Amino acid sequence: MTATAPVPPTRRIAAVRARRVWDSRGRPTVEVDVETEAGARGRAIAPAGASTGSGEAVDLRDGGPAFGGLDVRRAISGIEREIAPALRGLDVADQAALDARMIALDGTSDRSRLGGNALVATSMAIAHAAAAARGLPLWAALADGGPAVLPLPEIQVFGGGAHAGGRLDLQDFMVVAVGADDWRTALDRTAEVYRAAGRLLVEAGRLQGVADEGGFWPAFDDNEQALTMLVRAIEAAGLRPGEDVAISLDIAASNFGRGGRYRLARADGTPRELASAELAELLLGWLRRYPIVSIEDPLAEDDPEGLAAFTAAAGPRVQVVLDDAVVTSAARIRAHAARGAGNAALIKPNQAGTLTESLAALEATRELGWDAIVSARSGETEDTTIVHLAVGWGVRQLKVGSFARSERMAKWNEGLRIGESLAGGFALPPRSAFRWR
Repeated sequence: MTATAPVPPTRRIAAVRARRVWDSRGRPTVEVDVETEAGARGRAIAPAGASTGSGEAVDLRDGGPAFGGLDVRRAISGIEREIAPALRGLDVADQAALDARMIALDGTSDRSRLGGNALVATSMAIAHAAAAARGLPLWAALADGGPAVLPLPEIQVFGGGAHAGGRLDLQDFMVVAVGADDWRTALDRTAEVYRAAGRLLVEAGRLQGVADEGGFWPAFDDNEQALTMLVRAIEAAGLRPGEDVAISLDIAASNFGRGGRYRLARADGTPRELASAELAELLLGWLRRYPIVSIEDPLAEDDPEGLAAFTAAAGPRVQVVLDDAVVTSAARIRAHAARGAGNAALIKPNQAGTLTESLAALEATRELGWDAIVSARSGETEDTTIVHLAVGWGVRQLKVGSFARSERMAKWNEGLRIGESLAGGFALPPRSAFRWR
């Protein structure tokens, strides 16, 4: 029997520390530091979603009167009392083994005992510490010498749904700089569209505020007005709709649909209830009339037949993204692919609970020929881990929120810093890499 080689001090975990910090909505969240015996350190913060799928890893919150029941003292206690002792002395470079140990320690299918927030913050901090032990930034450690390219940004301009008090039925009206060849140009064009959209809203007397993810909170009478205004904003920025900049939508249909019935408050200016096929036809009409290249959660997570029918009708060149239905789960992605539902998935580490599970979901998309988008959440922080994941894992798209608010801009700006170190500089994936080419 061969003896296992001892873990060197550079990689042996010496400490796991947790603290309560605050997210972009002023709510408590969990920050974790991981340190090796040789002093390499990693830090990460758990995000939180407002629009969530039923199969997501569950955050552990305290309940009670403090902060609306959202405090995280129990999650922090679990890290200090259970997770830290279980990981101390282990190899920080063995991400899969460490994540598996936390999953076994939690012992639930939804990570509810120790909390998905506790696990994901620890898992991401481990990855940063492992990279630091090698003297590398996280993206470089994950790429491990392979090619690394910045992802194409997907950026919110108007917010609705759960992110804006339901003022619009749809959750995200986003732009994608499909004609840009590099990260800086994509951000420049988005900045001009965002600025133009704000000006047009003010001129029309339609600006109501700012939504959770930094996009404008508009006072439109119906959902299609937002699409029309977004096209106008692209044109007002001196860009060509569909050629320089296209539209991406997150319908977030699970927020207003159950059992194949969908209640829209602003379908065409009045409340309407639509059957699954009627909502699909409404969205397909938008695909025909507007330069939309990607549409997320067009039907609810409990409507897999509707999702499959919509995917077939939209055609292979439209990116049909699943989020609530697959919640960064390799098994769920494969199950929906088998039904013909969707051709792309969001990758959100806090939905899964650990980076190992998130990577498994990403690998499932690649096996199936699906597209993937690494995504932030509505409750975000200054943490930039997801930018490093997108670059290091070779994911071609990144969805962070809008082009405003520091928790969003921290991530876009991190891409600018990473680009300075890449062999290809700020280059984006070639246009031939995308479904809508």
